[in-house]
Amino acid sequence: MRQLKSLFWLCLVVLLTSLPASAHVGSPDVYVEGEAGPYKLFVVIRPPLVIPGVAEIQVRSSTPGIDTITITPMLLTGDASKHPPVPDAMTKPSSDAQFFTGHLWIMATGSWQVRFTVNGNQGQGVLSIPVPATATGTRKMQRSMGLFLAALGIILILGLVGIIGAAARDAQLPPGKTAPPDGKRRAYVAMTVAFVILVVAVILGGKWWSAEAANYASYIYKPLQMNATLQPGDTLDLKMIDPGWLKSRKLDDFVPDHNHIMHLYAIRWPAMDVVYHLHPDQVGSGDFQLALPTMTAGNYKLYADVVHANGFPETLVTSMAVPFIRGRELAGDDAEGTATALKWDGSGTETNTTYKLPDGYTMTWKRPSMLTAKTPEDFTFTLLDAQGQPPKDTALYMGMAGHAAFVKTDGTVFAHIHPSGTASMTALMMAQAQNGSGSANTESMQDMPGMDMSGSSSSIPSTVSFPYGFPTSGNYRIFVQMKHGATVETATFDANVQ
Repeated sequence: MRQLKSLFWLCLVVLLTSLPASAHVGSPDVYVEGEAGPYKLFVVIRPPLVIPGVAEIQVRSSTPGIDTITITPMLLTGDASKHPPVPDAMTKPSSDAQFFTGHLWIMATGSWQVRFTVNGNQGQGVLSIPVPATATGTRKMQRSMGLFLAALGIILILGLVGIIGAAARDAQLPPGKTAPPDGKRRAYVAMTVAFVILVVAVILGGKWWSAEAANYASYIYKPLQMNATLQPGDTLDLKMIDPGWLKSRKLDDFVPDHNHIMHLYAIRWPAMDVVYHLHPDQVGSGDFQLALPTMTAGNYKLYADVVHANGFPETLVTSMAVPFIRGRELAGDDAEGTATALKWDGSGTETNTTYKLPDGYTMTWKRPSMLTAKTPEDFTFTLLDAQGQPPKDTALYMGMAGHAAFVKTDGTVFAHIHPSGTASMTALMMAQAQNGSGSANTESMQDMPGMDMSGSSSSIPSTVSFPYGFPTSGNYRIFVQMKHGATVETATFDANVQ
């Protein structure tokens, strides 16, 4: 009975579990570009729909000469991260020698990593990529499937009742004899008793099913909630609320991610014509505050990115009405962008490839001919000065060539992307440190490939690419930020995804 219950519970999980969690909203897949030694890889990890479950992995190498790639699932922190299991080999599903696919079991909720070991004509290289894994919802059974199964259940119950009645009436009769009246009465009694027992069994089974589903629901990811209030002195106060999920989750274990504990995007809604990228400070357990800059009035959606000490990232979402605020000037890494109000009227703004910035600079997008959901792309943008040339004072913005936020116009998708991809930089560093290719210091990214927190490089490119794939079809607005001198430029592009 215990084995039967376990099997039945596994079937329940497979049917009910929905999307895994991530540091984004509605965008669970992990897209990362990185280097495994001499080999440059574009990696896509689609976390499992079930925990335990199977993650789907794709790798495209821009470096030829790779013979084999093995993949290993490991927890990101703790003792388990020091004892990897036997790796699995990726396969080449086609004649394309630089494209590999594979599958891995993710066995528990939490902050995981996938280690890629590459062997080829240039020797061996290793790349580790963090993967947050947990179920976030349940999926209801399709109505047609439910009706079909209900009909089958009724047929089975009636058939079993009929069999029991026939057995009680005719089992002891010689062939060809008709059942006497007392035999028929015995059959009716047996059928009635069987019907009652089966109905009670169905009712009890339904209660058991509901109890198991409720028990599983307690393990479904419940994101941290956030209340936003405007305090005297135009101070934004963000208080986190833990709705209850894992007992080990804390509100005071956040670590810096490219120099800030929290990255807050405030987007005026529904026009999406004003965006602020701000960095509140932690003033208490689960409490963040920020003196607001000058802000135009409106309703704002707030998306706040944080990373726990174990590398598990979370995005908190709330909204608030903001009156006109004459606040402080923008300073440090805080930035603002404005754009035309969102509209899809066929005027061509939804297919723009050039965005004119307020100071005469422009930003261009190397737009693909067609944008489709679930398709990995390198979204490439270039900053040009007023003369149409790459700026001579291009600077790193928080240690990287740029930042981007992909936001669906109905609010169901938000993804804060770096040039390395969708993974948290802190978690990426933690993963890389374990294979000897990064620093374990979460407050510094000096050792990360392509990172320079000093921003002193004299050869910073004016072009930046973001590896990403839209999770669903629909309309999106993309906010791209690059820096020259002390100025952070924010450009806006619209995209219709098929």
